[in-house]
Amino acid sequence: MQRWRGLDHLPGGWGRCVVTIGVFDGVHRGHQALIDRAVGLAEEKGVPSVLITFDPHPSEVVRPGSHPAQLTSLRRRAELVEGLGVDVFCVIPFTAEVARTPADEFAHEVLVEQLHVAAVVVGENFTFGHKAAGTVELLRALGKRFGFVTEGADLVTDDGVTYSSTYIRACIDAGDVAAAAQALGRPHRLEGIVVRGDGRGKELGFPTANLSTTRFAAVPADGVYACWFVHGSGRRLKAAVSVGTNPTFSGRERRVEAFVLDVDEDFYGQRVALDFVDRLRDMEKFDGVESLLEQMHRDVATTRDLLTDPGDA
Repeated sequence: MQRWRGLDHLPGGWGRCVVTIGVFDGVHRGHQALIDRAVGLAEEKGVPSVLITFDPHPSEVVRPGSHPAQLTSLRRRAELVEGLGVDVFCVIPFTAEVARTPADEFAHEVLVEQLHVAAVVVGENFTFGHKAAGTVELLRALGKRFGFVTEGADLVTDDGVTYSSTYIRACIDAGDVAAAAQALGRPHRLEGIVVRGDGRGKELGFPTANLSTTRFAAVPADGVYACWFVHGSGRRLKAAVSVGTNPTFSGRERRVEAFVLDVDEDFYGQRVALDFVDRLRDMEKFDGVESLLEQMHRDVATTRDLLTDPGDA
């Protein structure tokens, strides 16, 4: 898969293509259906499939300070869409100038003049251009004028729930990582660098890898979770993860701390990821260290039971 930053350096001799457009934060099941249709249509037409996304999130430019919690980094998004068969992952830097671009001008300059689009596949609720004035109906009208087809795909629903990035953020914010995983089609992933903590976990016999996350990362609600600890090498290890301020020790700083089961290894300075599978309990303040340790042993046992890997069979 090719990865482009902007459209200033399109390959020479670029022909026609099928494009799908959106932020695609999370690459959830709704996004997957949309991308699958775009890739399939591109294969039918014998042309490349191009996914256009934006950075930073458009809301941060249009309404500074309103950046939503980020479900997936751009790098993770690219990995996921590559797995879905997309040929080109194109990131358009979203600036104030882009935000002011009229919808018809954006469609003509980007889709027609630069990408020579043969078809556009978007969600039925897709909007674009200045003040989100562009709609699927406008794209269809422009397609008739400039010679491309527009498909507005139905939103994906399950048991009355419409899958969207907003819905998934709400699940994660509430700590319902199982519901988030259902909508994503995989566990919610939190990425970061392991940094030094205060060493208290090691003193208690539960050394933790403390994750430093990015500014807008979608961190689940305070509590204890069963997670897969994904090492940069591709290893998946079981982990009991605490999210919160550690009230038993009057902590104030909100942290993400992973106790990785069955390994004695220092992950300091390494980039890792946590895949949140299930929530074990709320964050609690215990009367003392002994009661805390008893609960931590129960958390580890529950984590071990919950996480099953094909290699365990």
